[in-house]
Amino acid sequence: MKVFVIRSRALAAAMCALAAMGMFWAVNHPAVVGASASTRQLPIYCVQRDQKMAALSFDAAWGNEDTQTLIDILGRYNVKATFFVVGDWAEKYPESVKALHDAGHEVMSHSNHHDHFNALSSEEIVADINACNDKIEAITGIRPTLFRPPYGEYDDHVITAVRSMGIEPIQWDVERSQTASNPRPGVKDQGAAAGYHSAGSL
Repeated sequence: MKVFVIRSRALAAAMCALAAMGMFWAVNHPAVVGASASTRQLPIYCVQRDQKMAALSFDAAWGNEDTQTLIDILGRYNVKATFFVVGDWAEKYPESVKALHDAGHEVMSHSNHHDHFNALSSEEIVADINACNDKIEAITGIRPTLFRPPYGEYDDHVITAVRSMGIEPIQWDVERSQTASNPRPGVKDQGAAAGYHSAGSL
């Protein structure tokens, strides 16, 4: 039986050569290397605008004790916002949903029961969003075209299911904790989307 002995120095040199060949191939074939990353489905976090603007949004899933206060404050400064509401919330507080709509704010979907969408099938996601949208449309007369995933959770199958309905999934890139009390370093995005909760956020 023949035994081959490779000295550590020779092995290290061979490994370095292979690594160099791999890096050279990756640099010259970036589309292949990035194929899996480019297929990841993402919601909208922000949009590029020429003007310095921010899209203000609120999630309504629990109480409504701050809703009228928010409407009054936003009205005082002539600011319009998007309210992502849960179907259960719309069913419990239809007067708040109507007040938001009557004040000129967008009322969009935040799911029907605030479930973890990553754990749902595509069919369950579609059914859940439709149930929420039915409740909102019955109050406002307008069917939502935007959706914010509960807990901010999503994966490829969630985003694909949402977009299959002709609805655009929306996230945020600035939170309440990153604004006045704790600004995020370097946040200078034009077209940033700020997210808040409508109950207990003031």
